[in-house]
Amino acid sequence: MSHQYDVLIVGGGMVGLTLACALGKTALRVAVIEYAEPEDLSVTSKYELRVSAISKSSQQVFENIGAWPSMLARRASAYQHMHVWDATGNGKIHFDAADLGTDVLGHIIENRAVQFSLYEQCQHLENVKLFCPAQVEHIEYLAKGAKVTLHDGQVMQARLLVGADGAESRVRQAANISINKSAYEQKAVVTVVKSTKAHQSTAWQRFLPTGPLAFLPLSDGRCSIVWSANNARADELLAMSDEVFCRELEQAFDYTLGKVESIGERAAFPLIRRHADEYVKDGMALIGDAAHTIHPLAGQGVNLGILDAAALAEVVLQARAHGRDIASITTLRKYERWRRADNSLMMYSMSGFKNLFGNEQTSLSLIRNAGLNLVDSLGPVKHKFMRHAMGLEGDLPKIAQTVGW
Repeated sequence: MSHQYDVLIVGGGMVGLTLACALGKTALRVAVIEYAEPEDLSVTSKYELRVSAISKSSQQVFENIGAWPSMLARRASAYQHMHVWDATGNGKIHFDAADLGTDVLGHIIENRAVQFSLYEQCQHLENVKLFCPAQVEHIEYLAKGAKVTLHDGQVMQARLLVGADGAESRVRQAANISINKSAYEQKAVVTVVKSTKAHQSTAWQRFLPTGPLAFLPLSDGRCSIVWSANNARADELLAMSDEVFCRELEQAFDYTLGKVESIGERAAFPLIRRHADEYVKDGMALIGDAAHTIHPLAGQGVNLGILDAAALAEVVLQARAHGRDIASITTLRKYERWRRADNSLMMYSMSGFKNLFGNEQTSLSLIRNAGLNLVDSLGPVKHKFMRHAMGLEGDLPKIAQTVGW
């Protein structure tokens, strides 16, 4: 028996579920396939190692689809300040929400909290069907749309198949879309720590020659650590005892938050830049990590994916409102043109920052430190840069701009 849908989303992570919710109050028949049922967390749960810096534009999307209150209730931590500085000199830059006329710069939220809140919201949408847990066995592209067979034999067809299934996307592979890929030759070492000094509702980042080190504020006063380091250095950090790692962390962070009193488990993730050669084909679109992955030094990865989902939803709904085919290549190219330019700009900007701050040449160190201090002193330039990073400016989908889109 074949189930028929208008939109079939493979991947029920943060990005895929955002798209489902954005389409959830329309007449479109939407289905989501996710291999593992999202788990809820409570205030007593251990902090998850993977967190995201949710921008103001992503917050706006979550508010419009009704998932934001649930995220706030699950240990979201607002931050009003961001402080960035270079370990090789005196260059620094500080951002303050008050200077930008906003309440916060963003929120640090555990990925699992974001995913479960969206999953919970989807369960209340009559036109959204969740296949979870479920695994894709086979994908076949048809003249109009696609057919997906699950491990349990269920078959579903849709006019539009969306790949939200991560960096190793089955949807992308089945569509024979190539990907431009290069390793950053770094791993992100992540853990949760408690320091003797309060984090002051500030996202801290220090650029080291071996990679950036971030202390991200959590709601109970602890910090989530994202230490991007060259592969050899990352392996050393993982192999250290807790005591030795804490001493290394304190020194690397220049004791900015004092001593590290306690530490959780550690893990590391390889950092790879990926960009799909195409985001769309007739009847198929890629969003989030299925289309692109970038360096985490500015915390923009998931926010780019959320904007992908918001833009695709807007393009699809506009086509439907005007009686056009929601999955034609003409319709979907609008989404690709819209998002590819912004994603490319952010991707290559992050690669440039990584290369600039990872270079130990004295001349470059002097230039980047002078540059940081110059931008910090130029209020309008600094504010313009930060407002764009926060998603307060730019070519944003309507759902990311205003309440009640």
